Amino acid sequence: MPYQQITDTCFATAIGAGGLSEADFAATLAKTADGIAKLRRHRAEGSLPLLALPAARDDLAALQPVAARLRENFRHVVLLGTGGSSLGGRTLAALRTSAFGPPSDAPCLHFLDNIDPQTFADLFHDLTPKETAFLVVSKSGGTAETLTQFFAAIDWVRKDRGEAALAKHFTLVTEPADNPLRRLGARWAIPCLEHDPGIGGRFSVLSLVGLLPAMIAGVDPIAVREGAADVLESTLAAATPEAAAPAIGAALQVAFAETRNIRQTVFMPYLDRLAAFGFWHRQLWAESLGKAGCGTTPIPALGTVDQHSQLQLYLDGPKDKCFTLLLGESLGKGPGVPQDLADDPALGWLAGRRMGDLLAAEGRATAESLARHGRPVRLLRIADADAKTLGALFMHFMLETILAADLLGVDAFTQPAVEESKRLARDYLKEGAGS
Repeated sequence: MPYQQITDTCFATAIGAGGLSEADFAATLAKTADGIAKLRRHRAEGSLPLLALPAARDDLAALQPVAARLRENFRHVVLLGTGGSSLGGRTLAALRTSAFGPPSDAPCLHFLDNIDPQTFADLFHDLTPKETAFLVVSKSGGTAETLTQFFAAIDWVRKDRGEAALAKHFTLVTEPADNPLRRLGARWAIPCLEHDPGIGGRFSVLSLVGLLPAMIAGVDPIAVREGAADVLESTLAAATPEAAAPAIGAALQVAFAETRNIRQTVFMPYLDRLAAFGFWHRQLWAESLGKAGCGTTPIPALGTVDQHSQLQLYLDGPKDKCFTLLLGESLGKGPGVPQDLADDPALGWLAGRRMGDLLAAEGRATAESLARHGRPVRLLRIADADAKTLGALFMHFMLETILAADLLGVDAFTQPAVEESKRLARDYLKEGAGS
């Protein structure tokens, strides 16, 4: 497996009263057997398209020329979408991009998932239509925020390049059904790629929704799916839930909520390249489980940054949180601290060390400090933040979420409560009052 899950410091035997009893955990874990059996049936019947993606290759071959055209013809590619239409692609693209610019062989990707007017004013000021392409993603084809972004971008491009150029500068991703986005695309003969209607946005990272932006950035999509396949196959082949890492994760989270009243779960990577993963996980967990009074609140954090902003609360505040720390192999990596620059007696412990040594020490120290304060900590260790590992982590947490939903008795794939907010926003606009 591309990752190792360590759960020792989740139990009372290690951290005292804040931890789970072995009996409570075992009872909850045993119940995941039904959920795993349902996954096996879904896979055999083809009734959950998500489970077919790790083995699929034909769709990737069809996406290659799309990605190649955008890579070769544009300096900037802007993804317009929100939530699951954006977060997975953003997380994957981060493997190849950074705050300091794109790789030399790929355009710069920009993920715009909000509708702040100032952000679009900055976009239109700083970029040029000639060098910019747009990837517009909306599963339903009717997402108000995405359509509003699309209209703004269309108007910007056509004023400079003319309407005949729109088909070159825009690519749409939506369901194969009659909807506003598809109709608008047909108006200007804009290429339209099909979003599988059986795959919800927050579960779409292994589809073209996540993998097309990844391919534009230069991430290997086959490696992503191979990592996902490793986790899926090992889970479905597990003789007992104890052999299925996602089942263990689901049982931990649900048992903490039900037996320890722990209603917040902190997800804390210690690698900048995986900072976006915490936000992808937040949507997946919150929107899938937060129903009928169930669910726990996911909180994204980043080590070592949040050691300086939230660790005081984590260690000495209310005992209402469990923690997942995602640690990489950083020992011996990064710039060193020259002996002559750290000759202050108070800095002797740093002299001769590397930046990665400090990162590793801080991750270990945070985990041990939390455990000593009776806070439950799960560790995920990876050798490298590469495409295969990220694919494995995506699949782990999608399966963990589905299995947790089964334990809680809720449907992981719906989000009925948010429809009220959408309806109210439409009503306010009809009335001419946005606020």
